[in-house]
Amino acid sequence: MHRYRFVLFRPLQLVPVLLGISIITFMLVRAIPGDPARILLGVRSTPAAIARIRAQYALDQPLWVQYGYFLNNLLHGELGRSIVYRIDTLKLIMTRIEPTLCLVAGSVLLALLLTVPLAAAAARMRGGAVDMVIRLLSTAGLGFPAFWLGIMMILLFSVTLGWFPVSGYGDGWSERLHHLVLPCLTVALALSAVLTRNLRASLLAELKADYVTAARARGQEEGRIFWRHVMPNSLVPTVNLLAVNIGWLIGSTVVIESVFAIPGMGQLLVKAIFSRDYMVVQGVVMVFALATVVVNLLADLLTVALDPRVTL
Repeated sequence: MHRYRFVLFRPLQLVPVLLGISIITFMLVRAIPGDPARILLGVRSTPAAIARIRAQYALDQPLWVQYGYFLNNLLHGELGRSIVYRIDTLKLIMTRIEPTLCLVAGSVLLALLLTVPLAAAAARMRGGAVDMVIRLLSTAGLGFPAFWLGIMMILLFSVTLGWFPVSGYGDGWSERLHHLVLPCLTVALALSAVLTRNLRASLLAELKADYVTAARARGQEEGRIFWRHVMPNSLVPTVNLLAVNIGWLIGSTVVIESVFAIPGMGQLLVKAIFSRDYMVVQGVVMVFALATVVVNLLADLLTVALDPRVTL
């Protein structure tokens, strides 16, 4: 019963978080130098044309009035109208959301496929050569910027070996998967470096637990103890760490989409910032914020599923 109450009331606790993010985003966007109306119309714009555009998008109103319009749009499930693209911001975002979702999902999947076996090997061979190599690689991975790693991936696998496309998203699903291999691998390598160190430490701590000693005394196989008991319990802090890093993951996709020219929300956000398209910047940030809080909510529920001893 308590879990159902948590599922019902936890989203309500996230409303103040989203409200705070909307205020901060609104103020930061307005702090960007430059007039979006003047940038939209160009250097030959007339004062009358600029005033007309500013009035059309309520840019001539006080900030509190502009935020009121923005908040009213949010409450009605709208994000305003793009100044540059001249279409509804939500519709514009929906046309860009698929590449970003595929990039994030593929990156998380690859990161987990790398993290679990590497951390398991390092924990089971603690102090050996394999453990030292994995720890060295994970430490080095923490120091590689995502954009630099992406460029190195392009130079090696695209330019030199010709295995993958340099940039773009492709047309069909097979082409899209082919185009997403390098971007997903770039993000996954950086993410798995963090997760591997965390999961290795959790595995080593669980291997010293009393229930592991008791299982060994009962004659259970080492592999069964490790994968049936130790690994599920060790995944709890790693899942929480992954949820905490979802903001970093989204930030990485913004950079990676620009490096690999993927037409996703990250690239849309970058272009909107340079063009001072306030509505698009606010809309994309709010979608990212909503995705972050939802992922953290799912992580809480997954934590309980993995370890029933955890209470919500």
